[in-house]
Amino acid sequence: MSTLTPRDRPEPRGPGDGDGDDDSDGDGSTGAEWTAADDRTPETLDLLRGKRRAHRNRRNRDLAVTGYAVLLMALGYGGTLGYRLVQRLGGLAAQGTTAEAVRSALPAVLVLLACALALLAVRDALWRGPVLVPRCDLDWLLTQPVRRSRVLLPAFRLSVALTAAGGALCAIGGAVVLRLSGLAGLGPALALCLPGGVCLPLLACALALRVERDDGAARRARALTPYAVLLLLLLVLQAVCAARGSRWALLETVELWSGPWGWAAQPVLHAAGVHTSGWPWALALLTAGTAAALGHALRSVGALPTRRLRARAATAATVASVLWSAELRAAKLAVDEALADGASGNLRRLPLPRSPRFAVVRRDAVALLRAPGRVVSAALWTAAAAGAAGLAVASAGAGRIAALAVALALGWFAVGRLAETARLEADDTRRSSWSPSPLSSLMLQHSIVPAVAGGVLALAAAVPFALQGGGWALLLMPLCAPPFAAAAVLAAVRGPVRTELLSLGLVTPAGDASVFVFLFWYAAPFLAAVAPLTAGLASSGVLGPEAQALDSVRPVVTAVGLTCALLFAAARGARKLRRPAS
Repeated sequence: MSTLTPRDRPEPRGPGDGDGDDDSDGDGSTGAEWTAADDRTPETLDLLRGKRRAHRNRRNRDLAVTGYAVLLMALGYGGTLGYRLVQRLGGLAAQGTTAEAVRSALPAVLVLLACALALLAVRDALWRGPVLVPRCDLDWLLTQPVRRSRVLLPAFRLSVALTAAGGALCAIGGAVVLRLSGLAGLGPALALCLPGGVCLPLLACALALRVERDDGAARRARALTPYAVLLLLLLVLQAVCAARGSRWALLETVELWSGPWGWAAQPVLHAAGVHTSGWPWALALLTAGTAAALGHALRSVGALPTRRLRARAATAATVASVLWSAELRAAKLAVDEALADGASGNLRRLPLPRSPRFAVVRRDAVALLRAPGRVVSAALWTAAAAGAAGLAVASAGAGRIAALAVALALGWFAVGRLAETARLEADDTRRSSWSPSPLSSLMLQHSIVPAVAGGVLALAAAVPFALQGGGWALLLMPLCAPPFAAAAVLAAVRGPVRTELLSLGLVTPAGDASVFVFLFWYAAPFLAAVAPLTAGLASSGVLGPEAQALDSVRPVVTAVGLTCALLFAAARGARKLRRPAS
């Protein structure tokens, strides 16, 4: 009688799993070999299909209603935007210089999109992954004499099908954009965009499964994420330079042949009129690589450790439950905890301050030292903000205002990454029980480190502007950090999510506007920081080529006054938070 392979044995398993993990979940038990006579996979799955038929029908009806509502919203709100986009692309197609700039930047843009997809798949695999099984199946079904692959493969196939369908839709959209911009005909563009649109999501699923299955791959993914983000920023810079006429042919050739990200781009470039003589070979490599990676992934699904599946199922359930209640902060904490799982601790310390007044400042500084990823993330956001600010300087009119708003929004995210300790203090006010000072005073002190660290990063980002003659940047860019830090503290102390705003019953011809009221409440600190700074900088003339020293007065006054107002609002919000009785 044949003996089943270790991959098909039920949990808990003993040594010899092939993945080096102990999946006994700490209970010390190891399952013995079981034979084909013990296999109850067909009977078990048939029983489950019968029991789940009513639930499946109800779920399909709910999905149909949800899909219908999404379709109505897409047609109602997206129809006008789509029509304007078509008109805009038609106008750009009539300009030969614009079409040529798009064609020049297309290689870097396509490689950027492919690399971004890979990074998103890897980060998703660190907390959710392509194989997401309900906790009840993990706790009961995998402990029965059933083949693991028969239980786990449907979840992986569903992820593969959904990502492939999404990629195909994106490929169709890309082909339409190429047609409307006058770069290619619809038929050739669609035929050459579909292979990359389908193969890249499949490769992303295979890569995500590898990260989900292997602890070593997960550790490497966490360690390499900052470098991957830096690579994406360099690709953005390359695309901007290429659009302005500075192309590096050798670099583009290396990128287009260095991996699947370039192989998928070559057929699209050929359709757009970019010279790529070897695109059939690239298409063959892409197809063969996708088939090999997907085949290996399908064979290795059964080797996923149960403890890892349980952790991801718990995280996904937590995120789903808090998202239904609009608790985005709780969802972010759950995801961050899963992303940091297995990361090495950092026990760096700073000398004790001579005065207790600096205790909070020292705690915040130590927190940043022990989480250097936040500083790196803030530096990357600052670099992106500096790039948008450079675009604002080079633009005029409405384009300058839009680019300036984007730059300030990116700066908000940069400083916000440095204010995590303020959010943690506000999440549970019992954390502040150690201090005799009121919570409002502590929250104001929590804005010091983000303001100083954000100012230092902004000062470093302002150096290139100063070297090009924009000495105003050395003052104004660091001056934006204190308002952002104050706004981040204000966002931390605004209290629980006010879900009652979602049901105000504000009926309008376009539908219920309650959701927009809720979004405005949620984004109020962000808008309160970005909108006044945008208005102050745009109306001062300091970004113009003939800026004078007096032009900096209005932005400085705006930043100082805005910081004071936001700090006052943050202190008032902190006083409203109840400290539970000790």
